[in-house]
Amino acid sequence: MLDRLNQAMEHIESHLDQRIEVSALARITVTSEYHFRRLFSSLAGMALSEYIRRRRLTVAGAQVLAGEPTLLEIAIRYGYTSGEAFARAFRAVHGVGPGEARRTGAALNSQPRLSFRLTVEGSNTMRYRIVEKDAFRVVGKKARVPLIYHGINPHIAEHIQSIPPETMLRVAGLSDQDPEGVVSATVRLSDDFEEGGELDYYHAVVTAADELPEGLDVLECPAGTWAVFENTGPFPQALQQMWGDVAAQWIPSNPYEYRPGPEILRTRPSEDDPAQSDAQLWIPVTRTTV
Repeated sequence: MLDRLNQAMEHIESHLDQRIEVSALARITVTSEYHFRRLFSSLAGMALSEYIRRRRLTVAGAQVLAGEPTLLEIAIRYGYTSGEAFARAFRAVHGVGPGEARRTGAALNSQPRLSFRLTVEGSNTMRYRIVEKDAFRVVGKKARVPLIYHGINPHIAEHIQSIPPETMLRVAGLSDQDPEGVVSATVRLSDDFEEGGELDYYHAVVTAADELPEGLDVLECPAGTWAVFENTGPFPQALQQMWGDVAAQWIPSNPYEYRPGPEILRTRPSEDDPAQSDAQLWIPVTRTTV
């Protein structure tokens, strides 16, 4: 997998002045487009589209400083339809317009080329199991919130606090299968998985119930395969580390890839240390054929 990811990075690099199709990158890595976007953002810490944009403007910046070709020719070469659009994008990355950069020889920012390498640490054992689940529903209260990779998401905390206790009692009573009890379920609405992008967050339960109280939000989940990971540690740091380890270690080492669907989290205070949390993370996956 790492070799294929690096081949995809090389494809991006050799096509910076051309249209880059995510489908081509998915073919190189023998994955789905969804999986490739998700894996890239988890490993790189930025969206695929953002990386490509920054690499193009890094290379364009070197050509701007070189003094030739013309600024309009550079803009067109890297996919901008006008000098104004190029100037806006250039300024967003470099903090200065291309004309001024060329006149003054201004210092510019650089997005380095990415390459992926395996770091063997051997200190962490990931506890996981594979579960085949029939179709079910996520039922509870939903809010649309921005994606935040590190730290507590205050928008989610505000949503949870806004739910009346009697509503959560009704929701909790619907739980009838694993993962049991009240859970968090997130559905990312952007294929780029960029921080700040929107996601639907459900404070909910997993159920097969057909008769549901009014006023609740329902997410239908088809039958499929789930990878279930467990760890114990401080919340939310240990959980966020587990999310990163799934992308960086487990996915490249196992014959599974991400598939669209909600990511479900169940957390409870640890019986051994109430200051820590036992976390159970359910990731929708599909088995690869190669």
